[in-house]
Amino acid sequence: MINFSDISNAMFNPIKSWAEQSQGNWNILIVSGFILVFVGAILTYVIQKKMGEADERTNQIKLKSALIMLSVIVLFDIIFPKEYMWEIFFLFKYAFAFVASTIYLAVRFKKDFYN
Repeated sequence: MINFSDISNAMFNPIKSWAEQSQGNWNILIVSGFILVFVGAILTYVIQKKMGEADERTNQIKLKSALIMLSVIVLFDIIFPKEYMWEIFFLFKYAFAFVASTIYLAVRFKKDFYN
């Protein structure tokens, strides 16, 4: 049987060792995570506001965006290790969720509103 923790440790051990080399590396991870969270959240909000008032079409797009966010959170919750650096991975889990939602919203916005 596949042990996800062994696979996860093999994938993320190099990041752990790099981050523990110096305080600067640790800070780079934290700052890049916060930047991704803020950029993703702001862009998600902006694109949702650009879609206009809520109706049947935009509600479905927003619900699909929320489903993508939830799916990414669950996926990365399974993948990321929980024994070490869980705060950093918690931050990146939500950053990637916002970014994935933003990408979906941008593609749908361009397809539906500029076509």
